[in-house]
Amino acid sequence: MDVFYALADPTRRRILELLASQGALSATEIYAHFSVSHPAISQHLKVLRQANLVKMEKHAQQRIYQINPQAMSELEDWSKQLAQQWNRRLDVLDEVLKTEKEKITRKDV
Repeated sequence: MDVFYALADPTRRRILELLASQGALSATEIYAHFSVSHPAISQHLKVLRQANLVKMEKHAQQRIYQINPQAMSELEDWSKQLAQQWNRRLDVLDEVLKTEKEKITRKDV
């Protein structure tokens, strides 16, 4: 399952935010925060598990969910790399613009 597909849905993002702010929660505790059906939340949790964004452990009859820190770290690393590439391109553009501005200034003198 693609991580970005999993993150595309606002309900799944809210589930991740809930787990990030409150830590490990049972499925029942997660359901309590949403006004959609239990099967719908179960499906969202399944997508998050398949994308490896959350981990699930069974404790007796309960399923306990928590964020997968390794997946979050990988997502953060990817995001940082993308930002660094973008910033490098902007730095190159800044240099080109600076050079062009200097050329224009010299012509005006």
